[in-house]
Amino acid sequence: MQFLKTSLPGAYVIHNEIFYDERGSFLKTFHSDIFENFGLETNFQECFYSKSKKNVIRGMHFQTPPYDHHKIVYPVDGEILDVVLDLRKDSPSYKQTFSVNLNSSDGKAVYVPPGLAHGFASLSENAIVMYMTSTVYSRHYDRGIRWNSFGFDWNINNPVISSRDKNFKTLEEFDSPF
Repeated sequence: MQFLKTSLPGAYVIHNEIFYDERGSFLKTFHSDIFENFGLETNFQECFYSKSKKNVIRGMHFQTPPYDHHKIVYPVDGEILDVVLDLRKDSPSYKQTFSVNLNSSDGKAVYVPPGLAHGFASLSENAIVMYMTSTVYSRHYDRGIRWNSFGFDWNINNPVISSRDKNFKTLEEFDSPF
């Protein structure tokens, strides 16, 4: 595993090695000792996945304290444009974004620390995206930033967006607790 710093402090792109043989492939997405040695969270409490059609945008999601969390995101199948937005008021990258293309054949994942909103766009006909979080989901602390309110170009003409995601506050309306 290689951890590459991004433009947002504490967020990383993780390059996982893929092993191939006559049966197919094998990929390790988490190893607590390696994460711990790199100073990253190792106590993950919940794991889930989403399935998205092409041009679906999900985001920008996060949980507020005390249920804010570290998150590991990677596509199990398909390709996504992964986007992270810094909501930490004291951060040098406050209100800035980082994005990276992830696909199931390159072994990359994204590590997102607390105080950052996360979302993605499905670039393939179908994308299955796995998430690991260090806290459990809490409906009362679940928040989001409207997907088109922070100056990011998703490069999708007719995105498919849930009514929930369409109705989040804009970045300018949001009073960050981070």
